[in-house]
Amino acid sequence: MIVDEKLIKYLEDLSFITLSDEERVRIGGDLEKILDGMALLSKLDTKGLTEKDLSFGNANALRKDIVIPSFPRGEILKNAPEVNDESFIVPKAVE
Repeated sequence: MIVDEKLIKYLEDLSFITLSDEERVRIGGDLEKILDGMALLSKLDTKGLTEKDLSFGNANALRKDIVIPSFPRGEILKNAPEVNDESFIVPKAVE
């Protein structure tokens, strides 16, 4: 794809920005590099591949959620300098 002044102006209008002449030249070069890279990717042979094919073996590295018992609330609260019935009391941080 050829990146010309008309395309850059169109993209400027779409994004509600105004570029200087220097920026237009730089952006035009950057866009051409990006589009050349995309064209190279489009030439890759992906026949026979599915979206689940990964370059590494583990498709899902997450562990299963397992519920385990916690410490009793009273046991935890007895270590605090100040508590109410069910939680720690701390100094006020926000007015």
